[in-house]
Amino acid sequence: MKRYIGTTTRGIRLPIVKKGDDLVDVVFDSVKKAIESEGIEPKDRDIICVTESLVARSQGNYATVDDIAKDVAEKFDGPFGVVFPILSRNRFSTILKGLAKSGRKLHILLSFPSDEVGNHLMDENRLYGTGINPYRDVITEAEYREHFGEEVKHEFTGIDYVKLYKEIAPNSEIYFSNDPRTILSYTKDVLVASIHTRELIKRELKDNGGNLILGLDDILAQESSDHGYNTQYGLLGSNMAGPEMIKLFPRDGQIFVDALQKRLNEHFDAHFEVMIYGDGAFKDPVGKIWELADPVVSPAYTDGLEGTPNELKMKYLADTELKDLSTEEMEAAIVDRIHEKDADLLGKDETLGTTPRRLTDLLGSLADLTSGSGDKGTPVVMVQGYFDNYAND
Repeated sequence: MKRYIGTTTRGIRLPIVKKGDDLVDVVFDSVKKAIESEGIEPKDRDIICVTESLVARSQGNYATVDDIAKDVAEKFDGPFGVVFPILSRNRFSTILKGLAKSGRKLHILLSFPSDEVGNHLMDENRLYGTGINPYRDVITEAEYREHFGEEVKHEFTGIDYVKLYKEIAPNSEIYFSNDPRTILSYTKDVLVASIHTRELIKRELKDNGGNLILGLDDILAQESSDHGYNTQYGLLGSNMAGPEMIKLFPRDGQIFVDALQKRLNEHFDAHFEVMIYGDGAFKDPVGKIWELADPVVSPAYTDGLEGTPNELKMKYLADTELKDLSTEEMEAAIVDRIHEKDADLLGKDETLGTTPRRLTDLLGSLADLTSGSGDKGTPVVMVQGYFDNYAND
């Protein structure tokens, strides 16, 4: 029978997960109930996507502002710079509380006109009229206010982040520059707070006279029985969990996805793939925000999700070499081409317009958009037919 439905995505509701819960049991039971209640037929290569917050919460991977302050005070014995933090109450404001509570003077360097993930500090059109060169100039906080006003509010949140960060860390000075080496004029000890550019910036600062150069991935990165930690990412990927607490990125994700896959496969007699997902990797066209504030989209996934798509672009074929065929002939030719396609289509014309991204990044974005970030209550997403194509009956 001809199939009329391709990929389907379903958000699956779960009970509230708490510290110490067996998350494999909780997710398995919820997936099982969803499949049975909706009459879903499990198939090989169905994908179960579990949000990172569930994994971290079940692990109890939390830390307080005091935990951050203690670790920072042990690592920095004097003033230090904070280079290119993102503008976020959820992602950075609580971390900043911990940095300030360390008792060390902070020199905060903000990039402009936006942070690393697209949150704007100023209107780009207004910046153009000031004569400020964003590739060269350093702006003080006073100059920032002179040019852009006493209140510069984020388009979506309505927050003046410079004001907020100064209130959180009154023991700080704030500067604006797109050259990370600027911070070395104020201090040689630096905490690199960017996410995706951190390794290059660390290297650049070390090569230009920096002394102690650490990143957010170095804070709360040591194993501890007193508080949460993440040996790979430290504070990266953390979220506010209250005024004085953060939830860190989950640990030991591979153990979880492998265990859940085994449980699903054995029960349903089908081969499932499983992944943990955080932020999707996409950009908002209005606010210009690039969503990915986590260090990676997926910190753990099963083996079958390794790699990138290997797909033909049907529109390209239909508009070029097959354009003179009838509809029936074109459909048959495309099916044949799919059956005969090379195992690696990288660089071939017939792939023009396909998305050259990792499977886990694509799936994580799909799952993130499906589950939402508010009150949908569907932190697990089931994806079916993702690996099917036009040639599959």
